[in-house]
Amino acid sequence: MKPGFRYYAKGYDVPNEIKYCTRCVNSNQRPRITFDEKGVCSACNFADFKDHEIDWKKREEELWALCDKYRRNDGSYDCIVPSSGGKDSALVAHQLKHKFNMNPLTVTWAPHLYTDIGFQNHQNHIHVGDLANILVTPPGKTHRKLTKLAFENLGDPFLPFIFGQNNMPLQMAEKFNIPLIFYGENSEVEYGGNMADAFVPTRDWEHKNTNILMSGMPPETFVKYGIDEQDLYPYLPPSTDSLKKLGLEIHYFGYYHKWIPQENYYYCVEHTGFKANPVRSEGTYSKYASLDDKIDGFHYYLMFIKFGFGRATSDAAHEVRDGHITREEAQALVGRFDGEFPAKYFETFLEYCDITEEQFWEVVDSWRADHVWANVDGEWKLKHKVDGSGVED
Repeated sequence: MKPGFRYYAKGYDVPNEIKYCTRCVNSNQRPRITFDEKGVCSACNFADFKDHEIDWKKREEELWALCDKYRRNDGSYDCIVPSSGGKDSALVAHQLKHKFNMNPLTVTWAPHLYTDIGFQNHQNHIHVGDLANILVTPPGKTHRKLTKLAFENLGDPFLPFIFGQNNMPLQMAEKFNIPLIFYGENSEVEYGGNMADAFVPTRDWEHKNTNILMSGMPPETFVKYGIDEQDLYPYLPPSTDSLKKLGLEIHYFGYYHKWIPQENYYYCVEHTGFKANPVRSEGTYSKYASLDDKIDGFHYYLMFIKFGFGRATSDAAHEVRDGHITREEAQALVGRFDGEFPAKYFETFLEYCDITEEQFWEVVDSWRADHVWANVDGEWKLKHKVDGSGVED
């Protein structure tokens, strides 16, 4: 494959010539990311826009106006916040209730397997943050089957969680006749991705939920793999006609509130009883993000396998944009932690998916792209790294 050509294997469209952002540590292998003529990624350019172009006081006034439009005075819920109790979603729900005088219903789609700290934070955002909550747990056998199928066919065991995280709030919106849903940040623009809705407060739920968030594999896809249609109901959205009749709008809280993950953490420690892990998360250096699920680490590890960057890259790149660390410091963190194998729950993952260790590595290795990886004396090595090293250099 010649440099400059694009890599389409297994449905991923990324350049086969690997480059890194000249300002942060993002890779052009992140699907849908773009780089400008100076080699700066779209996430960094959007961070500049947030820092220099947005009047955040005016944006907050827009949020007040939105809340005034939808606020109910009869005690019923007037908005939905998909929330695990983590630092980001808990901040959104808490601020909507305690600052903007809304009455949010938080909706939690249960993790595959709760961690102790994850469940504690879920309970704390209810009892300390004083937030109403509905916890929806999908059928266990079906969820395990979907996880195994997603691991094998998409290289991402996290997809069944994404189904529920995005579609169950829509079901609850229909059930409770609530036309307003708030998500936290627009992850595409914050981390580098599709910039189509970067400058608007709303999500185009009719198209984005299926085409981007679910990687083009919505729940109904899995009927062909032997999953019964009736077992897929918890994973499906209501009909488009029903949601249009409801007048559904999904808004990003991060459009109105400057999104800084570290500041969200401090806020939730104070207001919702949020607790960080006593040890760092595998694959990165942080202790306060994606703590809920024992499966989390395999989502990030497969990202590293498929694209050559992992959890530490995503964390460090954002902290460079937030001005917390330098690019050089980020490179060092990536070099130390990116791609670390999530060993803590490996046996748990194998048992959950009902696969052997040999089957696990067969699937993992099948997702290694030729332009990303080289097999040197039986050991897989990255061809290009953010610090300029790699087996081809």
